[in-house]
Amino acid sequence: MLPRARKSRLLQSLVKRGDGTVPSSRGVFTRRALIVMAVQAGVLGVLGRRLHTLQLHEGEHLRQLAERNRTSKRLLAPARGPIQDRFGRSVAENKVSWRALLIPEETTEVSAVIERFSTFISLDEHDHARIERDLKHMHKYVPVTLREFLSWDDMAKIELNAPSLPGVLVDVGSTRLYPYGELMSHVVGYVAPPNETDVAKDETLSLPGMRVGRAGLEQTQESLLRGSPGSVEMEVNAHGRVIGELNREDGQQGATVKLTLDAALQEQVRDRLGDRVASSVVMDCQNGEVLAMVSTPSFNPSLFDSGVSHAQWNEWIEDPKTPLVDKAVSGLYPPGSTFKPAVAMAALKAGSVSPHDRFVCPGYFDMGGVRFHCWNKYGHGALDMREALKFSCDVYFYEVARRCGMDPIKDVGNYMGLGVPLGIELPHARAGIIPTPEWRNKHGFHWNGGDTVNAGIGQGFVQVTPLALATYVSRIASGRNVQPHLLRTTNDHLSSLSAADTVQMLDIPQEHLGVVRAGMFAVVNEQHGTAPKARLDLPGITMAGKTGSAQVRRVSRAMRESGHFNSADLPWEYRPHALFICFAPYDEPKYAVSVVVEHGNAGAEEAAPLAKQIMTDTLLRDPSNQTRPQGQTVARAESGQG
Repeated sequence: MLPRARKSRLLQSLVKRGDGTVPSSRGVFTRRALIVMAVQAGVLGVLGRRLHTLQLHEGEHLRQLAERNRTSKRLLAPARGPIQDRFGRSVAENKVSWRALLIPEETTEVSAVIERFSTFISLDEHDHARIERDLKHMHKYVPVTLREFLSWDDMAKIELNAPSLPGVLVDVGSTRLYPYGELMSHVVGYVAPPNETDVAKDETLSLPGMRVGRAGLEQTQESLLRGSPGSVEMEVNAHGRVIGELNREDGQQGATVKLTLDAALQEQVRDRLGDRVASSVVMDCQNGEVLAMVSTPSFNPSLFDSGVSHAQWNEWIEDPKTPLVDKAVSGLYPPGSTFKPAVAMAALKAGSVSPHDRFVCPGYFDMGGVRFHCWNKYGHGALDMREALKFSCDVYFYEVARRCGMDPIKDVGNYMGLGVPLGIELPHARAGIIPTPEWRNKHGFHWNGGDTVNAGIGQGFVQVTPLALATYVSRIASGRNVQPHLLRTTNDHLSSLSAADTVQMLDIPQEHLGVVRAGMFAVVNEQHGTAPKARLDLPGITMAGKTGSAQVRRVSRAMRESGHFNSADLPWEYRPHALFICFAPYDEPKYAVSVVVEHGNAGAEEAAPLAKQIMTDTLLRDPSNQTRPQGQTVARAESGQG
């Protein structure tokens, strides 16, 4: 119990004033209110500052994040540029195809999605390995190709199962189409999917549908044909499924590349060669445009776009006829007697002989205890240079080569396009070789006089390509330093090489060229020339040419003296190569042709008639003087259109 006096004072302190306040609690209440208000003000200030920051400083960034949740943007592979012949006919173009893509960043269960996808769209071991590799090496925002070349049924299955396939979409793409198939495969080449090395050099190659040129012009003109990528922006839902397309910016298609080739003439040349293992080049001898370049057998380039099977690849590489090799630019052959005009010009330039010097051919040539035979074992008698070319006398050119020496022969041969790089716009083009003592010594062997006389008839270590032979005969015919080329225009810009008035004249006396041309005229048009079967049937037009038969196996003395030796009786791979070079019309040269038939045995019997047919086709078509295709139309491989 409290004392009475203390209880009275407590009651008095609880009595309110007349205005209802309690005098003893005023100070305490005010302090609390101020503290609360200060806290509230601080909180509001922090919130206001944060809102200010979000609104003014981070607003655009947050808006973009929000937009990113609603949209998905990715790059698009550009359309590859078309390749056309000289008259605008497509020899490489694009065809629409459909493919299934997976965008890894739009799903959290990549492996499960791929597994579900494979239950209704088959994926083989190669597909799984490729997908795994792409997922490992590519960014998550880069689409990975699950399957290309979808059918309508495949696309229907994907759309039907779309709810269980987050991140998967059907996309339109393109595949490379080669309308002329095997006809142009060696020149045009083919494309294939990029490998890891390609992607490391250029990340845009990781885009679905990108292809890289692997051979021919597809490879050498890759930078022109590839183009620049575009982009597409799509609206997606909360689960990442595509709702619709918001915006699309197509990429820039690669350049249109127009060739010097005439596709119809190319087909005619191929038909003339038939099933032979052979090659032929047709060239405009005034400006170096290659009008046809055929190598047989060939291959289907379209197979590489979707992938070549191991069985097919093994079949190609094990074939002794080497269908994958472009024999026109990569095949190396002894030129045989087609080399004799170069030897003649070298001797004339060196002053070793004159056109009128005569040498006697008894059918053989002895040097250093070795006997070198003429193809005519009975001999040709006394001959000057024109007659030696006409009869293709080996003994005459043995003697000319001995007097001239190998170095001058090499220099003139190189100047005429033999044994040197020609700058043709194709990969793996080979230069060939005209040997010299220095070259022989570098390979650890001693050069002797027999090597020189053997090279004088285009045998021994001399090796050339059919393209080099066509360039060589073009320069003989026109007297111009023509450079062979396949590109005529790029996006309508004419190649400077195709302008004949810019081609320089050769630094060779016209009288020297005249002697060689006259000898080549006699080969075809005069009695007892070596190539009467090459004589043209066109009224008022004559052709000049030179035969060649190049041994691939040494003929022993015993075989020669047996009296029964005939190279046609040898197994195919041991028979000589048959060659022929020519130009026409003789008075005003326009076209040059080279033909090489592997193991064709005799140039006069096998290659010369083919060259006649090819030159006739070329003169009748006259592609260099036409602005639109003439005559037959090439059947297109897939569409059947001309």
